[in-house]
Amino acid sequence: MSDTSATEKTILYDLHVELGAKMVPFAGYDMPVQYPDGILKEHLATRESAGLFDVSHMGQVVITGENPAAALEALIPGDIQALGAGDMRYSFLTNEEGGILDDLIVTRREHDLFVVVNAACKEQDIKLLTDGLAGKATVTELKDRALIALQGPKAAEILSSMAPEVASMSFMSYQEINIDGVPCFVTRSGYTGEDGYEISIPNEQAVQLTRKLLDHDGVSAVGLGARDSLRLEAGLCLYGHDLTESTTPISAGLIWAISKRRRLEGGFPGAAVMQAEIANKPEMKRVGLVPEGRAPAREHTEIADLDGNIIGEVTSGGFSPSLQMPIAMGYVPLGFAAIGTEINLIVRGKARLAKVVKMPFIEQRYYRD
Repeated sequence: MSDTSATEKTILYDLHVELGAKMVPFAGYDMPVQYPDGILKEHLATRESAGLFDVSHMGQVVITGENPAAALEALIPGDIQALGAGDMRYSFLTNEEGGILDDLIVTRREHDLFVVVNAACKEQDIKLLTDGLAGKATVTELKDRALIALQGPKAAEILSSMAPEVASMSFMSYQEINIDGVPCFVTRSGYTGEDGYEISIPNEQAVQLTRKLLDHDGVSAVGLGARDSLRLEAGLCLYGHDLTESTTPISAGLIWAISKRRRLEGGFPGAAVMQAEIANKPEMKRVGLVPEGRAPAREHTEIADLDGNIIGEVTSGGFSPSLQMPIAMGYVPLGFAAIGTEINLIVRGKARLAKVVKMPFIEQRYYRD
């Protein structure tokens, strides 16, 4: 067990301990990194059936006001005004240099916006939103709700046995649904590449509902270790690693998250930098990498050209349980970003050949209606 004196606990902490989780400090919280079955089994269980994740450390925020969607667009490049009630959008808070301060999910509800931000950036984000929207909208953190994620090919079947309405939800949509009598905010998206749901639950009912989900055949408790390997296989970014204040959405390959209207109109921090990168292409680009051999190339591994010149760095890397081989992501100059380009990864002082490959590494299986 880790020293928890400087960390907070989610409402599900005691349940994790009861389940035998190995707890570690993460983003200011004591979180489960794995359970007794281990990361490999948790990863494969999510790919084959369903995994249940505690993501209560993330920030849940509501933005209210006369026109919160228009107000928020002054801080993020996402097209929020185009969303209908119950629709969700992935976006970012950006700085004047076009760098990413955090990535987030915005849901437009009938009378307000529901926003989920990363745990490590929570305080910074809430202050930035509160200050940036002052006089136009009010920002309220929902500290009385837990957040769990049910992910995997059997997630819909399992959750619909408790709440039939979830089966007909579209990908990237939101509904307020009673699950086993508990009033929940339910979204259909995910961070694993699989179909799945995020469920925001009042704290007082969170343990009871989580236990009921874990009682289902085919649901495994999954920790941070497998969450990381699952998202890497799906080619998804982790803030603070693949996305930072010095990476732009364009260099990260996330231009799809900025609509044509927002690209043309701008009006958000760093818009001019991003518009220039769209017009002229960015200097660096995030790419997928597959090293030769079996040893993984971890974060901060240097990337070199075949002549030995250092050209970039791995931002996420590990061994893929699904593919049974090492995979990685990193940033390289545009001239080295073409699929099939050979580069070297400097692992333990030795150059190891790797190829740039198309991402995601595994097929994404989000629900499409």
